[in-house]
Amino acid sequence: MSQQPLDLECMERLRAGDPRALRELYDRYSSLLYAVALRILGNATDAEDAVQRCWVQAWQTAASYEPRRGPVAAWLLTMVRSRALDLARSLSSRRRVEDAVEAEAQDPPLDPSDTAERRALRESIAQAMTSLTEDQRRVLEIAYFEGLSQSEVATRLGAPLGTVKSWTRQGLGRLRELLPKQEWV
Repeated sequence: MSQQPLDLECMERLRAGDPRALRELYDRYSSLLYAVALRILGNATDAEDAVQRCWVQAWQTAASYEPRRGPVAAWLLTMVRSRALDLARSLSSRRRVEDAVEAEAQDPPLDPSDTAERRALRESIAQAMTSLTEDQRRVLEIAYFEGLSQSEVATRLGAPLGTVKSWTRQGLGRLRELLPKQEWV
C-alpha cells in the first residue's frame, strides 16, 4: 500500500480535530475495514461493532499515527483487526461464562447450604462493586468477566496503561476492604 497524499492531509486535519477528515477517511476505508472485521468475526453485527470501535479509536488516537511507519490504510487495518480480535475474545469468554452458568443451572446442587453461601457471596460482591468508582468497576469487569489483559483493557478504554493499572489496584484494594477474607474461604 502506498501512502496517499489525501490520506496524509486527512490525518493532519484529524489531528487538529476536524470531523470532516474522519468522514473522508470513513468514506474511503469503511468497506475495507468492514470486510476484514467480518472475516475475523463471521457476524455482520459484530463486524459493524468492531469497525465502529476502530473509528472511535482513530478519532481518539490520531496523534499517534506516524507516517514513516506505514500508510494510513495499514494503520486503520491494524486497528480494526485488533478491535475485531478483542471482540472475538470477549464474545468467546462471554459464551464460556454463559455455558458454565447454563450447566450449573441444569445440575442440581449437591449441598443446598453451599448454594446459599455462594449466592450470599455473589450478592456481597455485587454490593461491593457498586461502591467502586465507574472507572474502577469498568476495568475490573472487563478484565475479569471478559478475560482481557490490562493492556487490552487500556486499548479498549483508550486510557493509558498506567492509569488502568492504578484503577485496577485501587478497585481491588477497595474490594479487599469491603469483603472480609472469611467470606472467600
